[in-house]
Formats: sequence, structure tokens, C-alpha cells
Amino acid sequence: MKKDFMFTSESVTEGHPDKLCDQISDAIVDRFLQQDPYARIITECAVSTGIVFIAGRFEPSANVDFTNVARKVIDQVGYEHTEFNGRTCSILTSLSELPVDQTYSFREQELSDEQIEQIPVKNQATVFGFACNQTSVLMPLPIWLAHKLAKQISEVRRENILSYLTPDGKTQVGVEYRNRRPYRIHSLTVIASQNKAKYPDLQQLREDIYETVIKPVFETEEIKPDEKTRIFINPDGQFIRGGPAAHSGLTGRKNAIDTYGEYAQHSGSALSGKDPIRIDRVGAYAARYAAKNVVAAGLADECEVQLSYSIGISRPVSIQVETFGTGKIPDEEITQLLEKHFDFRLAGIVKEFNLRFLPSMHKGGFYRKLAVYGHVGRNDLELPWEKIDKVGVF
Repeated sequence: MKKDFMFTSESVTEGHPDKLCDQISDAIVDRFLQQDPYARIITECAVSTGIVFIAGRFEPSANVDFTNVARKVIDQVGYEHTEFNGRTCSILTSLSELPVDQTYSFREQELSDEQIEQIPVKNQATVFGFACNQTSVLMPLPIWLAHKLAKQISEVRRENILSYLTPDGKTQVGVEYRNRRPYRIHSLTVIASQNKAKYPDLQQLREDIYETVIKPVFETEEIKPDEKTRIFINPDGQFIRGGPAAHSGLTGRKNAIDTYGEYAQHSGSALSGKDPIRIDRVGAYAARYAAKNVVAAGLADECEVQLSYSIGISRPVSIQVETFGTGKIPDEEITQLLEKHFDFRLAGIVKEFNLRFLPSMHKGGFYRKLAVYGHVGRNDLELPWEKIDKVGVF
């Protein structure tokens, strides 16, 4: 296990085409569950210049206008370009009905433990959850900082502090580690898109981004850029307009950004666009919940939880824990504690996190908010899998 190394993670703003697709997909999930908490919906989205394509499969228990949802998301994200905007873009849909499956029409709050045991998963998946004590939210520092920078780009655009910015942007943060602890900021990269080539010029953009994005982000951080930190702001030159007119987007293509910035493993499956009956989505939340409570309880400085599910079985066929040599007790003992005190069964996860009712309980929906800046490690949202209410069981 390497002790000294440099690690880099990236994030993107809500206007990045891939994230636009994630938001459209999850906004559709929200709309279905707001109408019927027990609705089944799986939806994916692709965007390019002037066009949006939506594929959806759903049980006919709700009436959702996919096109209207997509146009509203595009408008809210802030796309007003001639080449791409919510009013004039073409939207194609391919929609089909799922056969009604009474197995998943259960009322989870009324289920006994025996009944939970009888509800199997319908798709196979291996999911991962991770936590470490590098930040207050128990996330790796590189992805935490990359998200903060991306959020700040969007904030200065929405607040009209930099009125020339457009919604598309990217960030990247490299952190130097010593003895597996963050030591210094090795490098920062910020890519911001602008409306016009003539204003501002590249030098002005770089000065503006440094003053309004980079400096505020690090004001409250313990580790700050130093004189040796390499800072790149639009190193390839001006990025004009950006968005789907510049590069296409697809639901589920930013899994590392959605999770741990590649510092830890993640499933290859998309998280967005799926209702809570999909174990490849909610299982990842349960794994994060377990890993975070292990670290919060002081059993390890780093913890990765792996859950493997097979079709037709309610429980994971495998639960693995890896603490990378930081565990205070053997990993096998932590695994046994998780098996005893955490419910990793599909219906148990849905019940404990109240996943089918969250869109109705949150103004503006719930799952769409997860589609940018991470499904885990959020301190701006009250996520049930981010609670550390089980540290006492250890």
C-alpha cells in the first residue's frame, strides 16, 4: 500500500452535458414518485446540438410529460444559446411500459422482517461504499475540493458576479499525500465557459476566476494552495458557450464524480434515472452508510464496503470490508458487525431510508439534487445514508 502519492479528482458543473442528462433523468424519477411513490421508472437521456433523446420504461401508474420535464430542467440550468435551449431544442422520446410486478408494490413500512426477506432483487450488481477521515463529511479531499470549486463556478454565474459565464464548467484538484494523509495542494484546474470570445479576454477571465472562485473556496480549508501549487485556469484557451453544442452528454457517464472521485471503487452502473427498486442505485447508498458509520465510530481511518447482489435473492451474496491497513480491529470482525447491525436487503434499504417518499417531502424534488455534485458526502442536503446514527452499535 503506497503511503506517499499524489491523487487527482475532477468535478463538473450542472451545465456539463453529462450532468444535464443525469438531472433530466432524475427529474423524471422525481415526477413519477411525486405522483405515485410506488411507481416504477427507469430512464436515460442523451443530448447533443439542438437535440435531446429520452428513453424510458415505466409502469403505467403515473402520468408524466417527459418533454415538459426536460425543457424545464434545461431552462433552470441556464441554457439560452441559439444552438441549445429549452424552448427550441428537439426532444425525441422512446417510451415503453413495464409489466406490472406486484412483488414490488409492497408498503415497506408495514413489512415484517420475514416479509422483507421474501422480496428479492431483480438485477445483479456489485456496489461500493467508502468513507475516510480526510474531511468533515468523511470524503476524500480531492473530490470534496473539486465539488466545491464546481459549485462556486455555478454560484458566481447564478448570482451574476461573472455575468459572462455560461453553465458548462469543469474542475480538477490534485492533492499530495504523505503517509496516506493529505499534505498539500499539488495542482488546481478550472475550466469555465463564456458567452462571447471578445469579452472577457483570457487574462481577465483567469483573474476573475481566481478571485471569485478559487480564493473563496479555500478560505475555510485547512490545506490551501501554496507557492508551489500549479494553478491552471482555461489552460487550453477560451471555452466559448460550451454545453451540448460543444460536446454531447449521456446519463450515467460520470460515476466517479457521483461517488468518490476514483479514490475508491464504484460500480459501473449509473446511479441516476432509476427508481428505488433498483439495487444498483440504492445498494450504493447503503454501502456508503455502512462505511461512513465505521469510520465515524473510529474503527478505521478508511473503509470500503463491497456488496454483491444476485438476481432472485434478497440479501447480498457477498459482503466485503477493506480498511487498507487502518482498521483498529480486523476487517473480518467489521464485516460481521455490518452483517449483524445493517440491513442490506432491498426492501430493508427502501424502508430505512424512506426512499420512495423523499421526492414528495422535498421542495423541487429529491433525486435531481443528487445528480450534480455527488450522491454521497453532501452537507447541503439531508441524505439518510449520510447519517452516523449507528456508531453506537460498534
